Amino acid sequence: MEEYKLFDAEYKFLSVIWENEPVKSTELSRICLDKLGWKKSTVFNMIRKLSDRGFVKNDKSIVTSLVKRECVAKYESEAVVEKSFGGSLPAFIAAFLDGRRLTPEEAERLKALIDQSTGESGE
Repeated sequence: MEEYKLFDAEYKFLSVIWENEPVKSTELSRICLDKLGWKKSTVFNMIRKLSDRGFVKNDKSIVTSLVKRECVAKYESEAVVEKSFGGSLPAFIAAFLDGRRLTPEEAERLKALIDQSTGESGE
């Protein structure tokens, strides 16, 4: 699970790549200056760092992601449940829903997800 661990700055940078890939490194540098306030040297250091860790590929100055946003989101979600709720999904959901009302559509979607994960058809 450690393979998808990202720091906040790394996640923000990877989000820029996901939104713009494939992107030339010089264009990525310009976008990061606008969106993140990063200098060119910071962008190129981050490309190198995330390339070394297998998150991105820089081939002939074209940067692309090697990891999907969904994989990182899944890791981050599992890490929060593990760290803050001892791995208990019901405890996480209870904390998340505390004081919040679900729409009927949201409740039905959650029920369908639960049924799907337990193999129940709901019919």
